[in-house]
Amino acid sequence: MRRTYLLSLPLLIVICESSLFGQDRYDFSQFGDETWSFIKQPTRWEGSDWLKLGAAGAGTFLMMQADQPVRDAVLRNHAYSKSTLVESGRVYGELYSPVVLFSGFALHSLITHDMGTRKIAYEIGQASLYAGATTYLLKMAIGRARPYTNEGSKSFHPFSNLFFKQDYQSFPGGHTTVAFVLSTVLSRNAKSDWLKGIAYIPAALTFISRVYQDQHWTSDDLLGGIIGYFIATWVVDQHEQEEGRVHMSSLFPLSISITLN
Repeated sequence: MRRTYLLSLPLLIVICESSLFGQDRYDFSQFGDETWSFIKQPTRWEGSDWLKLGAAGAGTFLMMQADQPVRDAVLRNHAYSKSTLVESGRVYGELYSPVVLFSGFALHSLITHDMGTRKIAYEIGQASLYAGATTYLLKMAIGRARPYTNEGSKSFHPFSNLFFKQDYQSFPGGHTTVAFVLSTVLSRNAKSDWLKGIAYIPAALTFISRVYQDQHWTSDDLLGGIIGYFIATWVVDQHEQEEGRVHMSSLFPLSISITLN
C-alpha cells in the first residue's frame, strides 16, 4: 500500500498543478519546461557544482564510518521511540505531508487569489516530485539494508525487492528528503530571519526520529537531507522574485499544525 502511494504521488501532484495553476504563472507548461531543465542540469554544472557534489559524497562516506557506533548508542536508550516529539518528526516526513501542505496553500491561493501561496504550493509539489524520484531511484540502485535487519551498515543488495519490500531501500532516507524539501521551501518563502530558521526544526526532528526509530543509518538521513535541500533550493531559485515572497508569520504555524495533526 505504501509503495502504491509513493508511485501515485508524482501523478497526483502533476494533476493538481495542472488543474489548480493553469493560469498565467506556475502552470503545467511551466512545470514541463522546468522539469526538462532539471533533468538536463548535470550537463550544465560548473566547477562549484561538482565541488558541492563531491563534498556531499565525501561527507556521506565519512558519516558511514559512524553509522554502527551511532546505532549502538541509540539502541542503548530506546525508551522514547514512540514519544510525541519523535513521532512528530516521523509524521512531518511522511509522503502525505507534501500533499497536505500543497493542498492547504493551493486552497488558500484559490480563495484569496494570493500569488505568494500559489508559488509555495507549486514549489512544494514540484520539489517533492523531483526529490522523490531522485531518492527512489537511488534507493533501488543501491539497495542498502536497513538497520533493523541487523545485517550491518555495509550490507547492500542493488536492485533487489524493487517495489514490494523496503528492507533494502535504506539509502538515502526518504522521510528526511521530504522533510528538507518542505522546510527549505517554507524557509525560502519566509520573510523574517527567525522564521527561516524555525522552518528547519521539524526537518531536524525527522532526521533524528528516523535514526532513533532504527529505520535509517545516520548517513542515509544525511544524504536525504542534502538531496531535499538542494533540489528544493534549485526549484525556488527558478521562481525567486521579491514580489513572490509571502508573509509567513501566520501561515507557517498553521501549515505545521495541519501536517502534525
